[in-house]
Formats: sequence, C-alpha cells, structure tokens
Amino acid sequence: MNSNYGITEALRQLGLEDVNLGVCTGTVWKESSGEVIESYSPTDGNKIAEVKQGTLEDYHDVINEAKAAFKEWRMVPAPVRGEVVRQIGNELRKYKEPLGKLVAYEMGKIYQEGLGEVQEMIDICDFAVGQSRQLYGFTMHSEREKHRMYDQYHPLGIVGVVSAFNFPVAVWAWNAMIAMVCGDVVVWKPSSKVLLCAVAVHRIVSKVLKDNDLPEGILNLIATSSRYLGDDMFSDANIPLISFTGSTRIGKKVGRLVGERLGKSILELGGNNAIIVTPNADLEMALRAIVFGAVGTCGQRCTSTRRIIVHESIYDVLKEKLISVYKNITIGHSLDPNTLVGPLIDHWSVKDYLDAIDQVKNEGGKILYGGEVLDGEGYESGCYVVPCIAEVENHYKIVQDETFAPLLYLIKYTKLEEAIEIHNDVPQGLSSAVFSTNMLETERFLSHEGSDCGIANVNIGTSGAEIGGAFGGEKETGGGRESGSDAWKAYMRRQTNTINYSTDLPLAQGIEFNV
Repeated sequence: MNSNYGITEALRQLGLEDVNLGVCTGTVWKESSGEVIESYSPTDGNKIAEVKQGTLEDYHDVINEAKAAFKEWRMVPAPVRGEVVRQIGNELRKYKEPLGKLVAYEMGKIYQEGLGEVQEMIDICDFAVGQSRQLYGFTMHSEREKHRMYDQYHPLGIVGVVSAFNFPVAVWAWNAMIAMVCGDVVVWKPSSKVLLCAVAVHRIVSKVLKDNDLPEGILNLIATSSRYLGDDMFSDANIPLISFTGSTRIGKKVGRLVGERLGKSILELGGNNAIIVTPNADLEMALRAIVFGAVGTCGQRCTSTRRIIVHESIYDVLKEKLISVYKNITIGHSLDPNTLVGPLIDHWSVKDYLDAIDQVKNEGGKILYGGEVLDGEGYESGCYVVPCIAEVENHYKIVQDETFAPLLYLIKYTKLEEAIEIHNDVPQGLSSAVFSTNMLETERFLSHEGSDCGIANVNIGTSGAEIGGAFGGEKETGGGRESGSDAWKAYMRRQTNTINYSTDLPLAQGIEFNV
C-alpha cells in the first residue's frame, strides 16, 4: 500500500485491507471462490489492494437475496425509506475526505474532483430524501358519472446498476438513492478498474443498513470482472431495470439484450460535446469553461468538452488564448494540490489517445499543441499525457467518434445556423453549450432548431451537471435519464386506476352491452 499523500490512512479509515471481499448483500459480506483482482493506481503505478471477485454463483445468490428483500422493502413507507437514505448521506459526510482521496487515487482524477464526486453522492441523498415525500401521481376526470381516475407509481423491483470507471461512486448513488426511496432494491456491478471504491462505499452504507435493522439484499454489490459475469445481468429477467453507464458500443449490446426480454434500461453512453463561441461571448469566461471541460478528469467524462465551434472573427484570438493556457497546465500526481490534470486510467487509454491523434493527422487535421506521453520522474505509471488541441473539420471520422481522453477539436464557423448544424452533426447528443451575451443567439440555441442534446447550457460549460436536473442524452447517448427532476419515474411502474362509486356499470365510449 502506498503511503504518499495519506493513502494508507485513508484506506484504514475506509476499512480496506490488503485483500477485500467483493460480494455484499448490504449487511453481510460473502466469501467467494473467485480469484483476486489487483487494483493499481494510474497515478504512480503502485498496487493499492486486492479484491476477491464474485462468481456467477455468487451473483445468483445475491439476486435471490435481493428478490426476498424487495418484498419487505417495498412495503416500508416511502418517507421511512427516505430516512434511511438521509442517514446514508450523513455517513458519507463523515467519510468524504478518505473516500474522495481513494476515488482520486484509484481512478486518477485530481483530489478536488474526487471530493466533488463524493459531494455528488451526498447531494443526491439530500435530493432523494425530499423526493421520498413526492412520489406523486395525477388525477383525471372520468367521462362516466360517479367515477374517479388517477395514476400512481409502484416500486419496480431489482435495479441493476453497471457503472463506469470514470465516476466510480457517484453514478451508483444517482441510481441507488433514487431507487431506494422508490422502494426498489439495487444490485451494483462496478467497473473492474475501480473495485476498491465500490467496496469502500458498501462498507460505509452497511453500517446504516445494520443500524436500521434492515434485511439483507437491499443494497447489493457484486465486484467482479467479465470473466465471471458477462452478459448474464443484462439478460436476467429478475432485473426489470438495468442502468448502464459506458461506451455506445457496449450500450447498444446492453439495450438489445435487455430489450429482447422486454426489460427497461437507462443507457448513459458516449458524448461528443460541443461549445459554440459567438462574437458576443465573454471570452475569458468561455476560456475557463473550455479548459475545465476539456482537460478535467483528463478528458474522461462523458460530458467532457470535445469540440469548440468558434466564429471566424474571434477564432484566432481564442485559439492563441487556449494554447497559452494549455502550456501552463500542471500535470502530475492526482493527490498533489497543485495538479490540474492527472493521468489517464490505463495504458490502453493512452494508446487510444495516441491512435486518435494519428488519425487526426491522417485525415488532414493540424495538431496545435500537445499529444505527447510524459515519462521520467513522477510519470512512472506511463499514463500521463499532454492535453491536445487540434484544428479539424467536423466531418472527419475521428471527430464523429468519441475519444475518451483530453483531445480538443477547434472548428470555425461563419453564421450561427451553420454553427448549430455543425454542433448537431454527430451521432451523440449528451451535453452542449453556447457562450454569448446576445439573447437572440442563446434562445435560438435552446429552441426546437437549436441543440439536439439532452443537456443544453448557456454561458457555462458542458461538464459538471447538477444533480437537481435529469441527466442524460439523445441519439447514440442512449436516451436515458437519471438523477434529478422526474427521473425517479423510470425506477417505478406506472399504474392507471379507475374507481366506480355508483351502483351502475356504465362503459367507456358510451358502449351499450346488456346481458
């Protein structure tokens, strides 16, 4: 275990050991016959700890526990379920510092982003507590005398959450806390690249579940790799809802497998997020948003800024400002308070980054800055790269794809309608932004003929969404929504009810049927 930056102490506070069990039914940790998987930090290449993987047999045992727990949990009043979530939020507050440190160290994002991710977990707990008293339906007027109609929402069952490496803990919380107040139970399969974060989270929430004398099976963890659990979860009819976060390529497969059994899915897939910068923009504000969106988390957010669509009159000015800022970005250890950009998650991501830069060149693009792999002291892991800026055309194949790395494309435009057309002319549709102080421009961007993304912002960047809004996108981003607003409805089954309080039986549409 690495002792730099207090990692050893953080692991101790989180209850992590050299070898950790990877199967939990909320209140009970299960022994498993699965092999251990080693977790290495992309920050310094050091081994952090090991996790004993769950097997397919363990998965089926967890599902059985979850099915049994659901029968009890769904009958607990929603505000009481919310009280449990409130306690989980408070417990997370106690461990924000060590958990944020582990997130940063195991995943590679900087410490401030690690803390921010844990804060998202706390925030969604607070949101879900309020939501537990607002699982509302609607009333409708019946066409028949002395009849009342309304709709209501019931708990759905088991919610399967499959999360990606880039947000090791927050995405689970977005789903799990809302699912809990809705009366669902959760089975979580985290990315095999960040299993320690998931184990740490379940150690934290386990205490709350035990303190409330709750049964096994409400919040479940199956920490494993595809070696033991491949497509089984997606094809499992015991799980009415799968929430999957990952690549579009895998997401299409997930959607097909879940759809074949007529299950429900929330798909949070790739983004190709753009910012339009008009001549009426506050350039300094736009510059800060672009840089954070492009290099934050080393470009490994689904909402990372990929494309900057800039008016020709300010193109050269913004380009020079960006290059100047990029030259002064500090790249280094994710827990160093002076670091702005940490490493990519692993060597495969580095290769994808370099391959993408080569393809930019092959298609006629121009590299303006960056693109190198760093080595030497402090960069021994081999996962550090210099964020890259490239001049491109939107139709390049590489620009149409999402490169999950800090590769930023600059594209020039003449008229706003051209900028919006360029903006929308990619397969993905997650997050978007426009920088302008002109109301006509910003309102057009938000109109029916504007951004085709699930998230559209004005004078803020593409990344860093608040939990109060529904999160998700369109087209190849998957169409799913999670977190805030009325995203809770996806975790419940909707039911329409009609009540006849008369002594007659009139039929709808005036049909006469006498027997």
